[in-house]
Amino acid sequence: MNDLSAPTVARNRLRRVFSIIGEGLAVTLAGLALAVLANQLSPRGLSLTRNYFPAIASTNLDIVRNVVATVTNLPPTETLEGELRAAGMQLAVSNQVIAWFADPRRLTGHIIFVDARNEGEYLAGHVPGAWLFDPYHPEKYFPVVLPAAQAAEVIVVYCHGGDCDDSVTAATLLKDVGIPGGKISVYGGGIGEWEALAQPVETGAQNSDHLGKGAP
Repeated sequence: MNDLSAPTVARNRLRRVFSIIGEGLAVTLAGLALAVLANQLSPRGLSLTRNYFPAIASTNLDIVRNVVATVTNLPPTETLEGELRAAGMQLAVSNQVIAWFADPRRLTGHIIFVDARNEGEYLAGHVPGAWLFDPYHPEKYFPVVLPAAQAAEVIVVYCHGGDCDDSVTAATLLKDVGIPGGKISVYGGGIGEWEALAQPVETGAQNSDHLGKGAP
């Protein structure tokens, strides 16, 4: 006959459970301590303060385009065109851009060019008469660029071309502050293609009349 009461049996069982858990934790902690010690002593040990999986601080828009192009089997240029079209803007090719530059409306401000590079790059050579609009410092350029953009019928935004996406950023900023997207075109070839086509290049400030031509 068992003289132990039910509560006593329950308490004994609970003590055994906690004892087993305690033993397991002790073994785990001992193993962890040995692993850390072995890692420190090993010449090929891992650094406990090093981030082996660093987060990507920012994503270049061109990388995204190329990944999307790979998935959809579309060239990056076609993908950019689709992105701009979805945002209500357009992608401009060199023939159209050259035609806009030769259009008399450019001289009256109805067609404008917007350079989305920094000031140093702009002064070194830009499309003649282009407005400087560095998208990383928009507050500095909005006061002069916005009135010109509001008055224009066609706005051609460019940067370096190729993998440069600053023109897309600048175009988006203009659209976000109320410039109709239908007026905005992004010149994908950029100043690099413009110079390669031996088109006029202005150095110095806007309308400085210091003109030259890009190398064919």
